[in-house]
Amino acid sequence: MFGSQYYHGILRKYVIAFGSLFNDIVVQRFDAQGNRIQAIGVPVAYGPKEKFLARLADDPGLDRTVAITLPRVGFEMQQLIYAPTRKLSTVNRMVHKSDTADGNVLKTTWGPVPYDINFLLSIFVKNADDGTQIMEQILPYFRPEWTVQMKLVPEMSIIHDVPVVLQGVTVEDAYEGDFDTRRSLVWNLDF
Repeated sequence: MFGSQYYHGILRKYVIAFGSLFNDIVVQRFDAQGNRIQAIGVPVAYGPKEKFLARLADDPGLDRTVAITLPRVGFEMQQLIYAPTRKLSTVNRMVHKSDTADGNVLKTTWGPVPYDINFLLSIFVKNADDGTQIMEQILPYFRPEWTVQMKLVPEMSIIHDVPVVLQGVTVEDAYEGDFDTRRSLVWNLDF
């Protein structure tokens, strides 16, 4: 478009950075005396919440060959919104001088265009205690934001501090049917 093709993978980098914030979550199980009997690393996957809920509905007991285990964290990019309050002049250019075998090379690019990227993080659990353990490992870091430093265009040494802002938390605790029907407990975090 407009005569030159380029791809820096910036949106992909944002998705990876967001998902990697939640890589090291662990749920612990205890016996009646309070001794730890199990520690479960919570897997993180990119995909819509409906995909995980459909899998749970298809196999309520989760006793078939494992394709999903609980607890689980899933996230998806929901929308991109232009942020006019952070807009810079449209004639600004970023310049980077790099030394190569052929001598000095001057690289330029236009200034960034401000967009807010909305993510939905969904936490799927079998019981309420697992959900609260996971939430206690996430919430303290967002007051209401956590800043991530990202190298967006390495060949031009463009590094930005990107705030990840927690907008809100909701819980879906749905019982439908009799007592044998699987409980659906999902925590949704909007970023």
